[in-house]
Amino acid sequence: MGTELWTLVDLHLEVVIGLALVLSAYAAMARRTQQRRGDTVSPLRVASFTSGLFVILIALNGPLHALADHYLFSAHMVQHLLLTLVAPPLLLGGLQRSPMKSLPLLHGLFRWLTTPLSAFALYNATLIIWHVPLFYDWAMENHTIHIGQHLLFLGTALLLWWPVVGPRESELAPPAQLLYLFLSGIPMILIAAFVTLADEPLYQFYTLAPRAFGITPLADQRVGGVIMWVPGSLVYLVAMTVVYFRWAMHGEREHAEG
Repeated sequence: MGTELWTLVDLHLEVVIGLALVLSAYAAMARRTQQRRGDTVSPLRVASFTSGLFVILIALNGPLHALADHYLFSAHMVQHLLLTLVAPPLLLGGLQRSPMKSLPLLHGLFRWLTTPLSAFALYNATLIIWHVPLFYDWAMENHTIHIGQHLLFLGTALLLWWPVVGPRESELAPPAQLLYLFLSGIPMILIAAFVTLADEPLYQFYTLAPRAFGITPLADQRVGGVIMWVPGSLVYLVAMTVVYFRWAMHGEREHAEG
């Protein structure tokens, strides 16, 4: 069974087409920015954005998607981490300006959604709700709901990362960014602890799923909880480290210029 899983293509054309459309929109926005402002999007930003799209492609296609959708809770946790903690900061790092500035009717709402309090609340409420066994199993048993779950994870994660990585990141001072990142990781750690330390399988879908690689449902669940707990926490730690050193280097430049 393991060999069959890892050779499975499991290609979802709707994902490929959607990502291609997003890339086309990004290229069009970059061209408009250059024409209106004469400001070229840096290769580093382009690489960051395209890397974010590639991460989404890997998460929602191929062996990882097959394992997550049909066999292993732990694979599903890897998929969720890619969609919430890896792809969003890469995508936002590729933006030179907010795409909502060209949509005045939505700009005000978007500014509210990306305030730290709103972004924190929306993302973590989404994270908590979808890990309630009733809703988790519902999404796993209904493909349309599962797609909606992934869209909500990705969308609210983009909001979460906006105050730190988005084009408006300068409106949140570095010390506040550090506190924001620290607090943002706490709900995830609590969920991970709940999943890891449970005495029995929480999610019926994976309890009844075919066993891959001989791992039991409870062991699979605990591995998934540890994946959320340790690598997930490390992402926030890395982000805090980047913010701190960026802040320190900015202070050194100001001191040298002064």
